[in-house]
This record gives sequence, C-alpha cells and structure tokens, in this order.
Amino acid sequence: MMSETYVECLVKKKTSAGMLFLRMLTILMAVVFLFAGFCLFIWPAMLIGLAMAAAAYFVYMNSDLEYEYLYLDKELTIDKVMAKTKRKNVTKYEIESMEIFAPVKSWHLDEYKNRTVKTLDYSSGVENQPDRRYAMYYDGGIKVILEPSMDMVKAMKNIAPRKVFTD
Repeated sequence: MMSETYVECLVKKKTSAGMLFLRMLTILMAVVFLFAGFCLFIWPAMLIGLAMAAAAYFVYMNSDLEYEYLYLDKELTIDKVMAKTKRKNVTKYEIESMEIFAPVKSWHLDEYKNRTVKTLDYSSGVENQPDRRYAMYYDGGIKVILEPSMDMVKAMKNIAPRKVFTD
C-alpha cells in the first residue's frame, strides 16, 4: 500500500501598477464610449464601447490572479485562478525530475546561478521579510519561482531529502 501525501497552497499574485492602470483605463473608456453611444446615438461609439467592455473583462481576469499549488504523491501541479472565478491548469512537475528546491537566496543555488534557463514565476511577486519564495531547477532548463507553505516544503523534503533545502 502506497501512502499519499496531499498538500494544497494558495498564493495571491500582487497586481502591478501598470495592470491596475490598464484596468481603470479600459473601464473608463468603456463607460465613456457606451454613454456616448446610447445618449447621443452614435453607433460607432457604441461598438467601440462594447469592445472596450470586453477588453476590460479580459484585463480584469488577468490582473486578479492567484496560483494554487497542489502536491500529491511526488507530483506538483500549478493552477492559475483568475478573478476567483475561472481556473486554468498551468503545469505539472514530477519531483523525480527536479534538480534542486531551495529558498531563492540560498547558498545551495550558487552553482545554478550562471545557467541560462527559462524562468517561470508562480509566486506573489513580492519579496517579503523574511522572503518565503523558493526556486526549483527542473529538468536542466527551467527555473520555477514558487511561494509554498512550510507543509508543502516538508512533504517535498520527505520525498527528496537530498534535493530540498530549507536553510
């Protein structure tokens, strides 16, 4: 009988100032053009207003993000939750293919710093004090930035004690 370890973690991504500005701009433009279209009966303005309303919806969905990490039986799954309404599976990582998992500023990562790798950031995007972000080098060419709970780090350390560091 195999014992399964299940840990779930939810991380809210900080919305950048640019995305907040874009969100406000698209909403404002949608309101102005729809108002002009309905009140002044200008059909092109109404069409532009509808297009801006659609753009505002998509900007809002992509600016209010959360990442959900799900660790289940030697597998880490990352989902993106948009505006707390829509969930999209982003990727899946096998712990066996992981090279190292350590805090972002750990000395254990020193030998990996000069590598040319694709970096994927699924963290909040904020460097807190203390910094809770971890870096995972995966399969030779990917660096993944995560912000897992300590329970998730412990579960991964139980499976791969020589690859997971908590310093």
